[in-house]
Amino acid sequence: MSAPLVVSIPHRLGREEAVRRLKTGLGRAAASIPVMQVEQESWNGDTMNFRIRALGQIASGQVDVGDDQVRVEVVLPWLLQRFAEMAQATIKKRGQLLLTKDGGK
Repeated sequence: MSAPLVVSIPHRLGREEAVRRLKTGLGRAAASIPVMQVEQESWNGDTMNFRIRALGQIASGQVDVGDDQVRVEVVLPWLLQRFAEMAQATIKKRGQLLLTKDGGK
């Protein structure tokens, strides 16, 4: 088992608005990445658990929404480890776009 990929994204929206934006925006963000498909997404309060398929491999993770930051943790299978740096940058960039003051509109 590999070490999880962890990304923290600061925001100034408050927890409720951040959750709302993530719930509505994650599907659009995933659809814009042709090699990735969201297989499962479930929310329990301010925490989302998910499973995605990319390049035939399954990755799972969790998104924890706080008052001033979102923490994304993804466990990548060893075949996807080579893409970890790119995935980390993409998660951070798309998360920042969703969580900026005007980004959720």
